[in-house]
Amino acid sequence: MRVGMTRRQVNTALLLTALAASCPIQAQPTVPYSITDFDWIDQTRDRSVPARLYWPVVASPDRPVPLVVFSHGIGGSRQGYSYLGKHWSSNGIASLHVQHVGSDSALWRGNPFGVVGRLQAAAQEKEAIARAADVHFALDQLLTDESNRFGAAVNPQRLIMAGHSYGANTTLLSIGAQVVRNGQTIDCLDSRFSAAVIISAPPFYGESNLAAILSKVSVPTIHVTATDDVIEIPGYRSGLEDRLAIFDALVHAPKMLAVFHGGSHSMFTDRSFTGGFSLNAKVKVATAELAVAFFDAVFEGDNAAFVRWENDWYPILAQAQMISGPQLS
Repeated sequence: MRVGMTRRQVNTALLLTALAASCPIQAQPTVPYSITDFDWIDQTRDRSVPARLYWPVVASPDRPVPLVVFSHGIGGSRQGYSYLGKHWSSNGIASLHVQHVGSDSALWRGNPFGVVGRLQAAAQEKEAIARAADVHFALDQLLTDESNRFGAAVNPQRLIMAGHSYGANTTLLSIGAQVVRNGQTIDCLDSRFSAAVIISAPPFYGESNLAAILSKVSVPTIHVTATDDVIEIPGYRSGLEDRLAIFDALVHAPKMLAVFHGGSHSMFTDRSFTGGFSLNAKVKVATAELAVAFFDAVFEGDNAAFVRWENDWYPILAQAQMISGPQLS
């Protein structure tokens, strides 16, 4: 089975028309999909793990599909990044969006003068580890669901971890990034993942040796950012240079990079106006399409998919790069 099994039949005319109109893309799916919410509880940690699944209805044990597990940025929820879930599932790729209750949308509620403090607390080591555990637990739940409705129709050889911002850090931890704290190594690797989508990854707080932190990462990755991809809160700033440093530090596996002109850090969320209304819409389509091209390269050996994508989107690209290896050849 090809990843994005009917991707060649995507309704290109709809996409181009929407782009020309400079409005958010709501392309008709090429594969029907369903949306299912789960309200799981990890009893061992006494922690809720809500999740939303975008599911290609054509999936079956005889026709298993790839699965992306997606981790939101700080202050997000399972409802976010819907443009990715809808696009991927409409192209035959299931997408499970995990909500992290210690760093989710609840941070925005309460006394507004306490927001910065709540954000800083949510960015601490304890929550970073808990987020990776959420991912592991949610994947377990889906693959072993009692009805076997979903798990039996997922291709276990095509599991992809993905995330934006804080979720990109969660992604890196889940695919092998290791941080040493007080002489102890924090290791959250989930070896079931065979590829990763990393969108706007911030640096690891208090760490400077990225090469050491990322030395154990051995799966293909794709990195997506923008020239104005900046995180800025009182006492903290992270820009494009940090995203590129993470890309450069990964040296043991094939990787791809896409940098869009302009934009913003939150442009990759479901927000419609940030980064420029016209660019925002284009970047959402381009990012969703880029991931599918990446999956083709990883799982089908179709490197040409990335080249075609680059040619299609060069007007809004500042940089695009593919460093191939055995899994992208």
